[in-house]
Amino acid sequence: MRFDRIRLSNFKPYGDADLRLSEGVTVIHGINGSGKSSLLEACFFALYGSKALEGTLEDVITNGEEETEVDLWFTHDGVAYRVERRLRRYDDRVDHACSLETTAGGDVTREGATAVRRFVTELLRMDADAFVNCAYVRQGEVNALINATPSGRQDVIDDLLQLGKLEEYRERAGDARLGVEDVLNAKRAVLDEKETRIERKEDEDLYDRLNGLESELAEVTEEVDHYEDQRERARETREEAAETLATHEEKRSELAELEEDIAGIESAIRETERERDEHREAIRETRERIESVESAIDDRLDAADLEAATDEAIASRREALDDREAEVREELDDGRVRAEAFRNQATNLAAKADDLAERAAEAANEADDIADEAEAAESDAMERESALEELEAEAETLRDRFETADVDVDRDDARTRHETLRERRGEVRERVAELETELKNARERVAEAEELLAAGKCPECGQPVEGSPHATGIEADRERVAELETTLSTVRERASELDDRIGTLDALVEAAERLDEIDERTATLEERAAEKREEAESKRDAAAEKREEAAERREEAESTREIAAEKRGEAEAAAERVSELEDALSIVEDAREAVDAVEERLSTVEELNAEIERRREKRENLEAVNDERRDRLADERDRRDALREAVDEAAVEAAKERKADAEEYLEEVDEELDRLDGRRTELQNAIGGVRGEIEALEELREERETLAETVSALESLHEETNELEATYGDLRAELRQRNVRELERTLNETFELVYGNDAYSHIELDGEYALTVYQKNGQALDPEQLSGGERALFNLSLRCAIYRLLAEGIEGAAPTPPLILDEPTVFLDSGHVSRLVDLVEEMRGFGVKQIVIVSHDDELVGAADELVTVEKDPRTNRSTVTREDAAGIDIASLADD
Repeated sequence: MRFDRIRLSNFKPYGDADLRLSEGVTVIHGINGSGKSSLLEACFFALYGSKALEGTLEDVITNGEEETEVDLWFTHDGVAYRVERRLRRYDDRVDHACSLETTAGGDVTREGATAVRRFVTELLRMDADAFVNCAYVRQGEVNALINATPSGRQDVIDDLLQLGKLEEYRERAGDARLGVEDVLNAKRAVLDEKETRIERKEDEDLYDRLNGLESELAEVTEEVDHYEDQRERARETREEAAETLATHEEKRSELAELEEDIAGIESAIRETERERDEHREAIRETRERIESVESAIDDRLDAADLEAATDEAIASRREALDDREAEVREELDDGRVRAEAFRNQATNLAAKADDLAERAAEAANEADDIADEAEAAESDAMERESALEELEAEAETLRDRFETADVDVDRDDARTRHETLRERRGEVRERVAELETELKNARERVAEAEELLAAGKCPECGQPVEGSPHATGIEADRERVAELETTLSTVRERASELDDRIGTLDALVEAAERLDEIDERTATLEERAAEKREEAESKRDAAAEKREEAAERREEAESTREIAAEKRGEAEAAAERVSELEDALSIVEDAREAVDAVEERLSTVEELNAEIERRREKRENLEAVNDERRDRLADERDRRDALREAVDEAAVEAAKERKADAEEYLEEVDEELDRLDGRRTELQNAIGGVRGEIEALEELREERETLAETVSALESLHEETNELEATYGDLRAELRQRNVRELERTLNETFELVYGNDAYSHIELDGEYALTVYQKNGQALDPEQLSGGERALFNLSLRCAIYRLLAEGIEGAAPTPPLILDEPTVFLDSGHVSRLVDLVEEMRGFGVKQIVIVSHDDELVGAADELVTVEKDPRTNRSTVTREDAAGIDIASLADD
């Protein structure tokens, strides 16, 4: 797993920061308080949210801001992920929004802080605490693991190596065993209760009771069948009598209906005759209306200019009026169009004349403006020609520099020679920085050794000088200091010589660059001067053309005003003719109204005559209907007389007697059947009860068999859970011993590399993760007895050993996170910092893909592939980050900064 990119907005001291990280060793460098550790805390927060913070969510929001954003891109097991966290301050609370999604290689999405934290924990197989204890050595906590209590250290390491899961599984197996015991005891009690109930049921002779009840039920059923047959015969007799009575009743009903129909037909005949009289009266009134309308037609003939009120005369008159109206309207439309056209022409011509006059004035003004522009262009051209003369004089002076210079280079070679010398000087300065660092470390070792010698201790192992094989090592260190001082002096002289040569070339390079600028500027000025002179000539010609255009526009405007006056006179004459034609059109409309009135009255006469004809037809139809009704009345009277003779009263009385006898028998037999049905129901219920008890007995026997099988299975399961609980306990103990051996091996390898000397022989780790350091003489030491620098290196070695063991144990299944060291040199003196560099190189050799170190110590930069520099602006109190390849960094310049 590796971090790819972290982007921050208003997170602690950062306003906006965007940093990309790659594989290898990255050193985050900067002075104390610049915000280096906040970068790592942001990565930790992006993964685990509030669980990664020592304070509250509100503490990470930059002072004076309302929102914080943290985005982390990381790759795990070949899948790329992005985590987004957003904090917003609302009054007295902070809203936390979070999401995770894959950007390549998967389709995972999670929403919400809790869901994202759970997913990250499952993905990395470690929660926030495990991440700190394994991969993230936070500032000031390098000794946290060794200073922990034995039980605390045991829990931490067991959890990291997944042994805590085995204890959790053992506890679960124990809980399962207890649960199985509870269920087994409960099932055994239920089985005993089932046995007791089965014995009670078997003592009740259920099958004998069932046979007796079924025999009695058969006898009752036979008696019921006999009575039901007799009841059916009585019902048939009752229905026959009822049918006879119903037939006589139907004849009486039919007779009554005939009497009613006869009365209705007689009433309908009388109503129809009354309606025929009403139609006759309406015909008489319509004839009187026709006479009135014909009189009104004669009164309107003169107004319509008609000789007779006929359809032919009306059509002829209407056609003449249409022709006259079309003639007048055509001339009227032409007259209106001509009058409007003349008015529009006069208006347009007047406007055109004003426009021409205005355009003439504009052309004159433009001519003056263009003439001014021509003068300005001429002046501009003269200024550029003057500038060209000045540039040529400056160029001549610069060329003389190359003729009088001590260095034999021309204008083109100066830059190449200058760049070569700068590269050479950079290499020499880098060598100076390396020698200074090495000299500084050597002097510190000599000083520390001299202090220990003065105190009577070995300068290498810290043991008493007496009998120590390393008491003479200080002389070699002193010789190394003298050798480094001589070499450093020579290299510094070489650097000074290069500075002098580069200073000489600086002026020539500057002159060459200025000559290039002058050449480019000269070409531009010559081109622009020629363009300005051409522009001035063109502007003078354009001004003359504009003055000619203004004179032409004035003449055209005067001519246009004269034509507009003529058109206004023609428009007034056309308007007078339009008024005359409108009066003629009004006369035609009056005549048409009179013709329409005559035509309308003729139409009314035709409608009234049609009404008379319709009423005559209705009177004839009504008379035919009444004739049909009289024929039907005669037939109904004949049927009525026949039905009166068919009604037989004696047959009706006999049918009534048979029906009463049958109903009396049915009442008696129903009572007996009800009694028998009740008895049969009682027997059926009793039989059902006995059968139910028999079924219950069989069910109890089946349940007994099932419970017996369940009890047997639970007894087997109880044995299995008991064995599983013991297996998890044994497995944890076995794996812990195996991990202890592997961790002891990796710890000894790591510590021997970073602190290789003859003082210590090895480190032992017992089954409870208690640590013991052994000296060469066999004396055992507690890690607390080591010096401060040795203890810090010891703890870092322990952290890296755990990290290696975790990586080797799950390689290929869950890649480990980056190894993060936050200010690991806090407890190290200058002599032990180089050992930390060796530790970093060791972890790279073991295949750790990404190591991130936060430090303000310059010596760690030498082990870096990339350098991230953090700086804080004292004015805004905001931090910024820059990233660069560590191979091109001048370490000495970092110290100067």
